[in-house]
Amino acid sequence: PRSSSSWTGDSNLCKFLMRRRRHLLTGLQKMIEGASQHEDSEGHKGVIKTGGVQWMCAGRGVIHSEIPLHVEGAKNPNGLQLWVDLPKEHKMSKPSYQELDAEEYVVVKGLTEEDTHLAHRIPSAYPYGEDGDVRIKLISGKSFGVESPVRPLGGCWYMHIFLKKQGSRVFQDLPAGWTSFVYTLQGSVFVNKEGGETVHEQYHTLVLSSAANETGVSIEAASDDTEVVLISGEPLDQGVVQYGPFVMTSEAEIRQTLRDYHYGQNGFEKAGTWKSDLGQQFLKEYGEH
Repeated sequence: PRSSSSWTGDSNLCKFLMRRRRHLLTGLQKMIEGASQHEDSEGHKGVIKTGGVQWMCAGRGVIHSEIPLHVEGAKNPNGLQLWVDLPKEHKMSKPSYQELDAEEYVVVKGLTEEDTHLAHRIPSAYPYGEDGDVRIKLISGKSFGVESPVRPLGGCWYMHIFLKKQGSRVFQDLPAGWTSFVYTLQGSVFVNKEGGETVHEQYHTLVLSSAANETGVSIEAASDDTEVVLISGEPLDQGVVQYGPFVMTSEAEIRQTLRDYHYGQNGFEKAGTWKSDLGQQFLKEYGEH
């Protein structure tokens, strides 16, 4: 499953307080504007700032809390979330984080010294040079000789493409046979213009062909200051069974996951004791709804 979401006000905060995850590569939270704070039952915590990215692998199980960070005088938080199913062989992996910062390398402190790590800067590719009209921020994947430091469990490419001027265009290679789509964040675009003159406006999702002979996509700006995200994932030959926040490959595995959460075992040992500091702070400030 995959989804994108955005938030603009206090009335939408409650749904972010507590989430139980198992067996999703959820990660991908990218802040377009503003910031978001997060923490989980494994001791990870931090703030994702404007332009930053958090790639979280829930693996065998984690309880996760996230709340948009509203700062007086600053823009309201606005971001994208992408949810990607894990390959079956990685569903019982240890929960982990990979973080990328928009501006600089930063040290992210974890619960233990082992968990403390460096958040990499998001690399960019410039097909026509740094003074050109096209910039590709590589959250994961490869583009024009540049490769992201993120290593997802399973194939997933995620790119934020900036097209400065109307008529700016780029052809981005993609792995053959993968499932891919373009989401228009700002402005308007032509996609594979040779096949038609349709202009795709802001906030549209464009699903691309996954035919074996299709190895990329041509994107052209139909207006100035256009931005899109291009996402491509390796197909998984496995079942998908969802129950609430849990995603497994069979109903039997879902039942086992619910037992594990109920009895606090197999990755959910802290399910009955861990409390979110962010959640407690929110309830203190706003009360229970």
